[in-house]
Amino acid sequence: MDSHHDSSPDQDRLIGDLRAVIENAEGLLGNTSQYTGTPYEEARTRLTAALLKANCELERFEEARLARMMEATRAAIALHADQGGEACIMRAFK
Repeated sequence: MDSHHDSSPDQDRLIGDLRAVIENAEGLLGNTSQYTGTPYEEARTRLTAALLKANCELERFEEARLARMMEATRAAIALHADQGGEACIMRAFK
């Protein structure tokens, strides 16, 4: 993987889409709380469970992306034989 990119555009789009779905579903839950009855309660229960899974997946994706970024940083440091952070910072501005 290119050390300048921590993830692909597809992964970035997937994470962004997942965040949007979560936000919209949370809004839907909040905006439908006034509706009562078994069908509404069951739908909210299913949506709440789906939101929990989606949030777990989002966290997993973001942790994986962070791990890739850290690995790319370690690889760049090893490649350039950096002994300190100053060389990394200076290289970032080139």
